[in-house]
Amino acid sequence: MRIGVPKEIKNHEYRVGLTPDAVREIVAHGHEVVVETGAGIGIGASDLDYEAAGARILPDEAEVFAAAGMIVKVKEPQASERAMLRPDHVLFTYLHLAPDAPQTEDLVKSGATCIAYETVTDKRGGLPLLAPMSQVAGRLSIQAGATALERVHGGLGALIGGVPGVAPARVVVIGGGVVGAQAITMALGLGADVTVLDRSLDVLGELSARFGSALRTVYSTRAAVEQYVLDADLVIGAVLVAGAAAPKLVTAEHVRRMKPGSVLVDVAIDQGGCFETSHATTHAEPTYMVDDVVHYCVANMPGAVPRTSTYALTNATLPFVLALADQGYKQALLDNPHLLAGLNVHGGKVTCQAVADALGYDYVDPRDALADVAAAA
Repeated sequence: MRIGVPKEIKNHEYRVGLTPDAVREIVAHGHEVVVETGAGIGIGASDLDYEAAGARILPDEAEVFAAAGMIVKVKEPQASERAMLRPDHVLFTYLHLAPDAPQTEDLVKSGATCIAYETVTDKRGGLPLLAPMSQVAGRLSIQAGATALERVHGGLGALIGGVPGVAPARVVVIGGGVVGAQAITMALGLGADVTVLDRSLDVLGELSARFGSALRTVYSTRAAVEQYVLDADLVIGAVLVAGAAAPKLVTAEHVRRMKPGSVLVDVAIDQGGCFETSHATTHAEPTYMVDDVVHYCVANMPGAVPRTSTYALTNATLPFVLALADQGYKQALLDNPHLLAGLNVHGGKVTCQAVADALGYDYVDPRDALADVAAAA
């Protein structure tokens, strides 16, 4: 199989779909890799590094899409990239389709096979290709929130850990999964007063055992969200419903009543956001104000640390890339139900229940969609 790695074009996105080390592994399996010139510059990987690993460098994204059978990216394809997709393409990347009707429409029209990192599962019920970026985003959320709390960035002017004689900032983390746990780690490490809200008693128990009395654990109800959000200096939205749009847990009324200069960091913004007042921002302009509350809603947070993020992501994606290339995408999907869970669009059909429900498409079981295309061929 010929695998293509285009340069990411989303605003301030410096990650890349494959590292040179990953390319070397793929080439060793007998496959070809074509890489757009400059694709790895954001992680410190030159064209020469990719060539040394066995890749062929192409001058632009159009040639990469034209040459490759499988496209491996990081972020969802932008409109110009979607226009280059063909029915014989396999697209393997983050998609986050549920809140993105235009992208979904374009992918359906393309006829391509579109596999989303964020809905691939594992034997434990986890999301192994989302976890590395959730770890990065969770840690970054506290860095971003601490910066936004500074007065020069619109915040109330509080140091997140305080100093002797001055209380630390009150940090509320909504959601105790991977993002939430990483945010808690960072916030406690900086000396903040931290509360986590979650609706799973098992999750709360695990977090309590892990962090001890330094962490306040609260069962999440509407009343609890209101109470703790209104008292918070920094709120981290770390809620995830796999493949689906995030629930709006913090309302516009809550925001109106929050203290001026408090900060909301919406890590769920890729799935539409969990604050009613959220809309996606970029690294170029990461924040905006609503009712004197700072909102940080960057949709590709891990892009700020592309080297760490790319290597962490590729460690997780490489086995799946190899399976898709070695076995062919159909056999790889049929042999691995966890990879099959990543199939969101195939042959013009939506094969992810959460996406179909969110956007009003007819849902087609992924096995049936694969069989239908095979029969038509």
